[in-house]
Amino acid sequence: MSLPRPAAETAFRPVARVVRGMPASDGDGVRMTRMIGTPALRVADPFLMLDHFDSAEAADYMGGFPDHPHRGFETVTYMLEGRMRHGDNKGHSGVIGPGGVQWMRAGRGLVHSEMPEQQEGRMRGFQLWVNLPAALKMSEPAYQEFPAEAIPAETRDGGAVLKVIAGETSRGTRGPVVAATVDAVYADVALPAGAALEEPLPPGHLALLAVYEGTVRVGGAEVTAISTALLGEGEAVRVEAASADARFLLIAGRPLREPIVWAGPFVMNTEAEVHQAIADFRAGRF
Repeated sequence: MSLPRPAAETAFRPVARVVRGMPASDGDGVRMTRMIGTPALRVADPFLMLDHFDSAEAADYMGGFPDHPHRGFETVTYMLEGRMRHGDNKGHSGVIGPGGVQWMRAGRGLVHSEMPEQQEGRMRGFQLWVNLPAALKMSEPAYQEFPAEAIPAETRDGGAVLKVIAGETSRGTRGPVVAATVDAVYADVALPAGAALEEPLPPGHLALLAVYEGTVRVGGAEVTAISTALLGEGEAVRVEAASADARFLLIAGRPLREPIVWAGPFVMNTEAEVHQAIADFRAGRF
């Protein structure tokens, strides 16, 4: 009689690289920390930029982001605290409140603004830029917007809590955002002291952790706030709290592996397309 074969060990993704966030300013003087889109980490295909804004000083955010154009990608605004009003030249407007998310496809182009809907208090959240494949860069603009109550939270044994914005967990919790262009995963994870999270990720996806509170441990590497940890290949991720409490974004997506030509708010595949975007904006064709 043969003994049962031991189950194969899960191949957890290691930390390939850790990059500290860099202080930055954008819009009308809004202060933030840039976590992707810096000289140390220019792009993490398919993700172009990740900004973390966090201040209780109104002077750091009151200028907001007045009218500005976009073409060729998607923006994802996720609020932790505070309220941000947005509006565009297509007639769409609304307010993103605490815990809410807006996943906007700029596509062929629009002009929009993002302005604080408050004059005091803490403003805290993230904006992620997600590249669009060439076939969709000139698609029509579109929005997916969800308040905090529409974003499901999954609690694991040990106390880990995942707020699932996009993608589906191994336990069946599905986020409200449909992000099929890069098969995106986007979750806000809270780990209390001593807790750990194990979660499969699609093979071939680029995966990262954006740590914004405390310290986490991945394999033998510790990642502290405010840092981006790019993960290597593997079947799943295992993250442990290495401090009293820790919070991070778990983000993954299918790389596009297409040329990127970038000029400010325009991200296309060729220089000619970028020149055309600039000409179209100046001619009022957005």
